[in-house]
Amino acid sequence: MFVTGGSGFIGGRLIRRLRADGHDVRALARSPSAAERVRACGADPVEGDLADVAAMRAGAEGCELAFHAAAMLGDWGKREDFESGNVDGTRNALRACAEAGVRRFVHVGTEAALLAGKPLVNVDETAPLRPDSPALYSATKARAEQAVVSASRDGFETVVVRPRFVWGVGDTTLLPAIVELVRSGRFAWIGGGRHRTSITHVDNTVEGLVLGALRGRPGNAYFVTDGEPVVFREFVSELLATQGVPAPSRTIPTTAASVLASTGEAAWRLLPLPGRPPLTRFAFWASAQECTIRIDKAREQLGYAPVKTIADGLAELRAG
Repeated sequence: MFVTGGSGFIGGRLIRRLRADGHDVRALARSPSAAERVRACGADPVEGDLADVAAMRAGAEGCELAFHAAAMLGDWGKREDFESGNVDGTRNALRACAEAGVRRFVHVGTEAALLAGKPLVNVDETAPLRPDSPALYSATKARAEQAVVSASRDGFETVVVRPRFVWGVGDTTLLPAIVELVRSGRFAWIGGGRHRTSITHVDNTVEGLVLGALRGRPGNAYFVTDGEPVVFREFVSELLATQGVPAPSRTIPTTAASVLASTGEAAWRLLPLPGRPPLTRFAFWASAQECTIRIDKAREQLGYAPVKTIADGLAELRAG
């Protein structure tokens, strides 16, 4: 097995699952620290990055399956970084794995590839990708998924698995960022935060990836979640409680937050302002709008069912 992004949250948990299932794993590592992290998970590190097609080809040589978990994350940044990390990097990984003789390529997608300013309400895989999204992460992940699906052919099958709001022990991005915002006094519930949202524990994400590799239909995408949606404010409050952080009570009106996000982004793009806007459009969409997702397709075609309950995942976080 060959894995990109193995030093990250999802990739590291995926390596541990593959090793537990008895597979040998090689993982791309762009730095000595990344190499140590993938080695600790049980994989053999392959020195290189997403710009290095030769390194990825060598790492994937002799592997039947490849998992592409590497990506440029975040709600703010330079266009060229999102382009190189998500679009060019995915195309390079596809090329390297195809040339190495990989039979199946599984891509870690995201519901964010469908976000362009409107809520996602009870959506499934028929909802269109939004490569035209004004959010760079959404647009580039949509284009990356388009590249993956279009690359599928006889002898080189591709599958996309899309989790939403990945959480659990080992999270180095989402929960730490929320905790930092709360502790710094910069967090507020937008519109009260009572909207519904789908979430996906990291173990359920990995279960979907493994099933996608085994049973996914070539050229298809599959949503995977924890099952029934949760209330955003209630779930985030529970996440914060696992870290000993009281949930804030401050709220801001939805309209005011929307204006702040759009005008703030425009100002930071046009003017030489330091840092980042106080609120981005992507962060507004993710924290203020409903995002409820159907997983019927994954249940029917992959035999997917959540392997970790929300209660058990929260208990693990509380235990540290």
